Order: sequence, then C-alpha cells, then structure tokens
Amino acid sequence: MIDIRPALPDEYAAAGEVTVTAYLAEGALAPGDPYLELLRDAASRAAGAELLVAVDETGAVVGTVTSCPLGSPYRELGTDAEGEFRALAVSPAARGRGVGTLLVRRCLERAAADGFDQVVNSSAEWMTTAHRMYRRLGFTRAPERDWWPRPDVHLLAYVHPLG
Repeated sequence: MIDIRPALPDEYAAAGEVTVTAYLAEGALAPGDPYLELLRDAASRAAGAELLVAVDETGAVVGTVTSCPLGSPYRELGTDAEGEFRALAVSPAARGRGVGTLLVRRCLERAAADGFDQVVNSSAEWMTTAHRMYRRLGFTRAPERDWWPRPDVHLLAYVHPLG
C-alpha cells in the first residue's frame, strides 16, 4: 500500500535524498553535479510549491514529486492555463510498484481540481522510463517547448490535456 500526500516537515530530508538517489541511479548526473543540491533541498520545494511524497506501508518515503501551482518559483513551462510538476523521483528499491504513476496521477487530479486545461512537465532526455510512463498515462510530446537549462541538459516537454 502506497500513500500519496503532502510531505510533512520531518520528511523533507528523506524526500530530498530519494530524489538525489533516483537521479544518480539513472547515471546521467555525476556525484558533485550542482543540480543535486537543488534536488536535495526538498524543504525549499515545499516552501515554494507543493511537495508530495509516496510513503510505503513501513512509513518510508519511497517517492516524491513537486506540484507547481501558479506563482511558484519552480514553474518552468506552465502557462496560466496549465498545471505543472517537476522533480518526479522514485527510490530505486521501490521501482516497479507503480509509485511514479500514483504521484503523476495525483498531480493530474490536483491540476484538474484547480481548473487547468492541461498539465505540462519537462523530462531530461535520459529519463526513458519516465517517458514510457508519461505516454502510458496520456501525455504527448511537445517538442516545440523543449529547452536547455544548461548546455549539457536537454529537457523534453510533455503535455496532458485535462477534462
């Protein structure tokens, strides 16, 4: 049983570590990459957006995502008519249990409840497992919205219509 809910302050450190561990497990970010410190800082994401966690039956944080409402400094692509999420991460030990799907579905539900027309997110080129999940959930690629936050990182844009 996986519970998806807003993170509690005493879970911020665990959420940050799950995010860093998940991104390092993909092999595209090296230890010491400056982006890892931003990923580790779950407390700042909770202050500037909605930090969601996936908690397993033992109470361990096994996944996390940041839902970015209007006005959030963590929004990257979303227009005023779009929901947005980022920093989706699942502990390598919990992969294959549907944790990522549950987290993304919660973001879609939140965006629909907030009256958005669609949801947008960015995903690094190397996140192929996430890309398969997004397609399975009804996201489509929006290559015209792809971008490069730094020269070595190409982010692919995905959109999911709501309603």
